[in-house]
Amino acid sequence: MHAITIPEPGGPEALVWDEVPDPVPGEGEVLVEVVASAVNRADILQRQGFYDPPPGASRYPGLECSGRVAALGPGVSGWAVGDEVCALLAGGGYAEKVVVPAGQLLPVPDGVDLRQAAALPEVTCTVWSNVFMVAHLRPAETLLVHGGSSGIGTMAVQLAKALGARVAVTAGTKEKLDYCAELGADILINYREQDFVAEIERATDGAGADVILDNMGAKYLNRNVQALAVNGRLAIIGMQGGAKGELNIGTLLSKRAAVSATSLRARPLGEKAAIVAAVREHVWPLFADGHVRPVVDRELPMSDAAAAHRVVEESGHIGKVLLVAP
Repeated sequence: MHAITIPEPGGPEALVWDEVPDPVPGEGEVLVEVVASAVNRADILQRQGFYDPPPGASRYPGLECSGRVAALGPGVSGWAVGDEVCALLAGGGYAEKVVVPAGQLLPVPDGVDLRQAAALPEVTCTVWSNVFMVAHLRPAETLLVHGGSSGIGTMAVQLAKALGARVAVTAGTKEKLDYCAELGADILINYREQDFVAEIERATDGAGADVILDNMGAKYLNRNVQALAVNGRLAIIGMQGGAKGELNIGTLLSKRAAVSATSLRARPLGEKAAIVAAVREHVWPLFADGHVRPVVDRELPMSDAAAAHRVVEESGHIGKVLLVAP
């Protein structure tokens, strides 16, 4: 088969479409013939040499895919060859075939095209686990989503609205904010022109955001805490704004607030399987009902993954960028 390899860390040109051995499913695993994968920030970090796959995972980039079941490993039940699926991966999505633990497989949701289903596993699992399983967003509460037009952001807006929350987003252009509004966002904040702390305070009559989903890390740490409501919850899922920051514990204490930080890739298989099962139970019906949909900016050939990485690094896209297998 062919896969995107990274012989040496570097820029997008470091991604090489090469012939590699076919993977073989082991105990509890399923072989998927890949139709499409999607680009995530973690893939860019891996390409740059900053984010190695966890032990035992494929060395090829790609944290999600869609495709068809090609073979079942020993001990697998509930799936059959030919099933159309999408999958949460620890790596290997940028390839014609990938091996997946059975607990990380999902059926393609009703009403979703097989190719576009590749845009769903990482964002749905990230949003559901952080916003709902950890931060426990409730109906009528206010969720602030940084990077509202990103793949994770567009999914967070839709899921929070579908479950009755009020949603604020930050983005850097009017076009991106307008798109978030089309998805249901109530409060639109241009981070280049407005102070999100002041805007959240104004929009909530001083109460603040009950939950904040943050991809920036250190750069926004103290301001996020300032923007929280009493009993608010800050969920950190990225470090685009740096890894080390100072936190005013006094402000945190005065608000009786909580800060959590999680990632999906290195979690134990059992934890990932539990998240995938929860997504299938709670999120998949929302696709069938039309309340939630994939947001895909463009599709590019998997062999041209370098071009897709350039698009994501330039941050001009909305939603996900897909890589389509030959």
